Amino acid sequence: PDRPVWSLGEGQAPEDLDKTVDTPPLSSLLIERPQGGSITVGGDISFVAKVEAQDLLRKPTIKWFKGKWMDLASKTGKHLQLKETFDRRTKVIHTFEMHIIKAKDNYAGNYRCEVTYKDKFDSCSFDLEVKGLFSEGHEDAGDLDFSGLLKHREPKQDETPEVDVWEILKSARPDQYEKIAFEYGITDLRGLLKRLKKTKKEEKKSEAFSKKLDPAYQVDKGGKIRLVVDLTDPTVELKWYKNGQEIRPTPKFIFEQKGTQRILVINNCGLNDDAAYSVAAGEEKCTTELFVKELPVKITKEIEAVKTTVNERIELECEVSEEGAQVKWCKNGVEVPTGPRSRYRVKSDGLKHWLIIDDASKEDTGTFSLMASGGTSEAKVQVELKPLKIIQDLQDMTVLLGQPLKMHCEIFPGNVPGRWYRNGQLIQSNDRINILQRAKNHRLEIVNSTIHDAGDYTFVPEGYSQSLSLTCFLPCPVPTDPPRVHLESLNFPDNTVTIVAGNKLRVEIPISGEPAPRVVWMKGERVKVQYVILDSGHRVRAETFPDHTSLTIDIAEKEDTGNYKIVLQNEAGEAGACVKVKVVDIPDPPEVPLVTEVGGDWCSMTWEPPIYDGGSPILGYFIERKKKQSSRWMRLNFDLNKETTFEPKKMIEGVPYEVRVFAVNAIGVSKPSEPSKAFVPLAVTSEPTMLVVDDVTDTTVTMKWRPPDTIGAAGLDGYLVEYCIEGTDDWRVTNKELTEKTKYTITGLPPEAKILVRVRAINAAGASTPRTLQHSILVKEVIEPPKIRIPRHLKQTYTRKVGEAVNLVIPFMGKPRPKVSWLKEGQTVDPTQVTIRNTDCDSIIFIRKAERKHSGKYDMKVEVENHVDTAIVDIQIVDLPGPPQCVKIDEVWGGNVALDWTPPKDNGNAAITGYTIQKADKKTMEWYTCIEHYHRTCITITELVVGNEYYFRIYSENMVGLSEGATQTKDSALIIKEGMQLKNPEYIDHDFKEPPKFTQPLINTFAIAGYNATLNCSVRANPRPKVIWMKNKIAIIDDPRYRMFSNQGVCTLEIRKPSPYDGGMYSCKAINDLGDALVECKLEVKGQFGL
Repeated sequence: PDRPVWSLGEGQAPEDLDKTVDTPPLSSLLIERPQGGSITVGGDISFVAKVEAQDLLRKPTIKWFKGKWMDLASKTGKHLQLKETFDRRTKVIHTFEMHIIKAKDNYAGNYRCEVTYKDKFDSCSFDLEVKGLFSEGHEDAGDLDFSGLLKHREPKQDETPEVDVWEILKSARPDQYEKIAFEYGITDLRGLLKRLKKTKKEEKKSEAFSKKLDPAYQVDKGGKIRLVVDLTDPTVELKWYKNGQEIRPTPKFIFEQKGTQRILVINNCGLNDDAAYSVAAGEEKCTTELFVKELPVKITKEIEAVKTTVNERIELECEVSEEGAQVKWCKNGVEVPTGPRSRYRVKSDGLKHWLIIDDASKEDTGTFSLMASGGTSEAKVQVELKPLKIIQDLQDMTVLLGQPLKMHCEIFPGNVPGRWYRNGQLIQSNDRINILQRAKNHRLEIVNSTIHDAGDYTFVPEGYSQSLSLTCFLPCPVPTDPPRVHLESLNFPDNTVTIVAGNKLRVEIPISGEPAPRVVWMKGERVKVQYVILDSGHRVRAETFPDHTSLTIDIAEKEDTGNYKIVLQNEAGEAGACVKVKVVDIPDPPEVPLVTEVGGDWCSMTWEPPIYDGGSPILGYFIERKKKQSSRWMRLNFDLNKETTFEPKKMIEGVPYEVRVFAVNAIGVSKPSEPSKAFVPLAVTSEPTMLVVDDVTDTTVTMKWRPPDTIGAAGLDGYLVEYCIEGTDDWRVTNKELTEKTKYTITGLPPEAKILVRVRAINAAGASTPRTLQHSILVKEVIEPPKIRIPRHLKQTYTRKVGEAVNLVIPFMGKPRPKVSWLKEGQTVDPTQVTIRNTDCDSIIFIRKAERKHSGKYDMKVEVENHVDTAIVDIQIVDLPGPPQCVKIDEVWGGNVALDWTPPKDNGNAAITGYTIQKADKKTMEWYTCIEHYHRTCITITELVVGNEYYFRIYSENMVGLSEGATQTKDSALIIKEGMQLKNPEYIDHDFKEPPKFTQPLINTFAIAGYNATLNCSVRANPRPKVIWMKNKIAIIDDPRYRMFSNQGVCTLEIRKPSPYDGGMYSCKAINDLGDALVECKLEVKGQFGL
């Protein structure tokens, strides 16, 4: 989904609510103020403000705000447009417009328009209501957009989930804020960080409230809402406030109490209940916002289109879904005035609403609409003139000089006014000329006609293209001076006047003739201006004086270019001349640019020149680009580009861009072209790496490789594998569909052929440079001697308990497929007892439920033709041991009993690790453990109670656990009361000192490059020896690639991520005062692919 580039949801920052805003005193600059409105989500709306410019020397400054402080000038983009126009014809009105396009639900709120001019200031506030607040996904819009915090009961999930930048900022570190803002196109980062700081401050735990009010609530109009808080101390006094005013209990506001909960119930919610509510508990306060949602009023019956003629009655009818609903009638998007003096009348009855026009005029033609909160109904009204009928036409006449001149015509309809013209010039009433109209009759009367009254007269009914005309002749003496036009005095090359559009043009041309000639200005074959200017409001006008005539164009436009013909007439003759006016302007925008090719950080674009060059040759073009989600354009060239092609560079891969073009001529820079279609710079990946041969047979070759080092924003779709016969250039694609794996087998190859192989990486930008194997491959299977790779844990005895499953995988190598055989203790393995499965690369021994008879040494033999490799796997299946044999009491003295026994007959196929001795009083026969994990087969039990008689029993123990049964003494031991003297024998302390001796040597080890390897051995010595590790007989000291451990005599050397250079002879040396010992092993480090 598109992320919006501006937000209308922010209001005044909370810390600024109490600050006063210094503004100049109000004055009446606005003659038309923007009015509040209501639209549905996704609709468009415009707000218009007009300023009278008659007394202003320059354009006033206007600002649009949302709330109290957010200036919308920086938020313009695809959802907001600000427009300024000036009526150049009248020069009295400045018009400012704000257009909201595809409104979202968080655009609702209060807006303000401010106009300043020097020391004058004017302001106007208006509201925007957006219906259907929860019909679309909600976006964060600022601190005052509480509607964004409302709980959704059934949120609608968009097809494409949007990224929640707010949550990303909350969890990010401060040094990542600018990176996140750049990645997601955030333009108001400072405002977001202010809100983030405020949010973190609000996370302090409340002491008075265990649960505060939600940030916002919503309720339908007429519904009921419950505001609930939980108190930590139920005895605290609680007060509720609405917009700062304390709320008292009424039938509308009901206070409830339930345990530690305090509840405010608001019944029959109306629009006046839409306010800020707060609750105070002691010194603490929490606040919320209540939004009362008014159900939209829908159109149930649309307005019907009307076509009529002037003076008829028009009645537009519409029906809505709710009685008494507030609706608004508009014409062409502007609200219809319905005051007492207005031509429009509005009437409503229940669900029906009417707009009535009693006496229709042609100006009533347009689109009328009725706007309700839930929809809009539109219909076109067309008012046409009644057909014109000429009852009596004008007749040519001849009148003597000094006689009255009367002209008369009769037309239908009778109430249509008209204008009289003489030789194309408008005739105005004066003391000598009377213009009369009575119903259908129109008369023109001239008292005491003169020679100037002769000519062609025309009557034009207002609003009609038809006209009535006659010619009047007045006999007079023949003049002696014919008219003349003196263009030679102007010094215009080729009689051409050049003017820049928007400037004022005045051309004065000398004339002569007696009597004074009549002047007619014509443009081409059409009369342009043929009257004496009385109304100075016309933009193009001609004026005639006794010695010259002038053509004035106040604000020159492109359409004013052309040939202007001057015709002079008097009774002596006729003269004419031609003046050419050329209006030059900035060119039209070029055509929409077309992006023809895209790379990793560049693109190639082309465009067509503008249709209109402004009357001046195109000098070149400026090119701009922007990110699609941004509104900031960046110019790419500061020197004019002469061609209609360009190649923008230094773009970010994977980010959508748009480009546009400006045309430049000698007058200036054109408006920008329409933006191009959005495009994304994408680059192909780098070539795949480490292409090697994995396997070769008589008809197949298996290749493997590593992914490219550089992939880019376009990602990686897969790989394309190709091969060709050596000596040819005929590359054949082996996989019709891309493979995502980095291993592929080429099949169907001719035996003993030599082929070359290459691999390409494919993504949305295309295919990468191929990675080609440097040497050819012979399609012939190579004999590889077998080699068994015994896993490390199988190099020692593999131990499992009885009943457990045994599943051993022993990998091996060899080509062609080796032959694998197994023997146990020299005998063939019984397939009913042990399941063996062999594959091309490993052999699996599987015993579903192990028994002790499965223990033994298993010999594995792998054969490839005459090559053989063997390995031994020692499997030990262990069970619980039997009880000890022959437990007897050797001696009883004092409170002591000496016991002796023999080890168990069955040790459970594992060494006996200890014994557990228990005793029981003969009276109770309750057994108590005297000692556990005892290793010897004799023991003295002490601290027995004198006078009691005891029995003893012993359990044996191995690695599996205690024996199931115990052996009990046949006789009991009676502890006699008389004391006995026991003479303890004297023992000589044993000397435990000994020189170092390795009980477990180092073993030769294979390691894989890039994976940690360890070398282990164990040493016994007293006193504790000093351990020294060496590589190639050089001591390893303070090398960060090695870690050394020693615990309970076990010495370990860890080699971090070894490389082939770490291979060699490693030795471990132990030294103490009695001597030293040394063990060695060989470490071989292989590549990650086993090469």
